[in-house]
Amino acid sequence: MMKHLLYLFLLLTPTLLLVSCKTDYQNIPTYTGTRQLQAVIEVPAGNNHQLKYDLKKQEFVNAKDAGKDKLVEFLPFPGNYGFIPSTELGQNDRGLNILVLSERVETGSVLEVLPVGVLQLETAGNLEPVIVAVPARPSDRTISATTMSELTKKYPAAKEIIRLWFTHENPALNTKFVAWRDEQFADQEIQRWMKL
Repeated sequence: MMKHLLYLFLLLTPTLLLVSCKTDYQNIPTYTGTRQLQAVIEVPAGNNHQLKYDLKKQEFVNAKDAGKDKLVEFLPFPGNYGFIPSTELGQNDRGLNILVLSERVETGSVLEVLPVGVLQLETAGNLEPVIVAVPARPSDRTISATTMSELTKKYPAAKEIIRLWFTHENPALNTKFVAWRDEQFADQEIQRWMKL
């Protein structure tokens, strides 16, 4: 009997240790070893429930508004929304915002991406950049634009949809559109936000 209990203990201990380990998504590298930008997805494309990464719990939780789960009372997210890891925390305790234009991926996915540009917004007098990106792997892309010039030329309606969505998803914030910036500006913005 003791032999069986010891065997069971030895068998279950590594499993329990693995289950208790959590990924610290905020502090994974901004770039992979091959210099590919990474994005952590909080809210999958097509979702109306707003999720966020809780730094203390190191898990994804429902964002709250007046104690209730935050629900976007507008059209669903037009892409996979999240943050760039290992970037400075903004006013909302999250890294640099990113929207990945691709098929839906699940919360907690870490994607290798190419920045296409930046959507600059203003909320309550603060500039809020949103990096707009596509998957690095061409087979994962739903649009064939890897620069702002290509996005503007091939998908002008997509740019307009993204702009309208971000300026209307929460009327209480009174978010204003400032400008679209290109992929070089996006790279500079990412460098500026990276933790030293």
